[in-house]
Amino acid sequence: MKIFGHRGAAGLAAENTLESITVALQHGVNGIEIDVHCCKSGELVVIHDETLDRTTNGVGGVANYTLQELQQFTTKEGFLIPTLDQVLDLVSAKCVLNIELKGENTAVPTIALLENHIKNSNWQYEDFILSSFDPPQLFEVKMISTNFKVGVLTEQNIANALHIARELNAFSVHPPITFLTQDAVKRAKEQGYKVYVWTVNTKTQIEQSKIWKVDGIITDFPNFV
Repeated sequence: MKIFGHRGAAGLAAENTLESITVALQHGVNGIEIDVHCCKSGELVVIHDETLDRTTNGVGGVANYTLQELQQFTTKEGFLIPTLDQVLDLVSAKCVLNIELKGENTAVPTIALLENHIKNSNWQYEDFILSSFDPPQLFEVKMISTNFKVGVLTEQNIANALHIARELNAFSVHPPITFLTQDAVKRAKEQGYKVYVWTVNTKTQIEQSKIWKVDGIITDFPNFV
């Protein structure tokens, strides 16, 4: 069972920051999950919400600010909002990177940036999983390049993601632990999909995931495993 740090190691350091990602790497994770949005000047920034309000000392929509303006803000713990480019340099293919396409129109610039890093550094296509709750973003990924693995995120059970996964020729489905059943895991795996479950944060949930033979868990606490 693979261990993915959720937003870095969100239970141990400020989510989606270089500091949180560093902590996850120190715990020897197999992968790291992050979220990306496009800012006003076109760069991809690593932040979960559409707005700055919850996690930073700024207010308003991420898409309303240029990168230069965003760099004037910090998280509430005092850390900078990183770019995807910075995260790629930091992780440097030490583990798999699961990039969740959160904001609109993130597929095209994400693919362009990843292609550049694959060409010019030690990253390879198989080091990435591009996931989203928004199927159009994943279909756009597949239209641009079939080299990247895509994962279908769902807030409900696996069955709701499987028909989209089939249309996409997806690599994985990503259901929440709260709706997970052993039969659903078995069905998805029989159809050829990896099952990566979010957000698995208790030792009981971790043990249950092992028993059900999920392929990976996405957790705020990689130190628990």
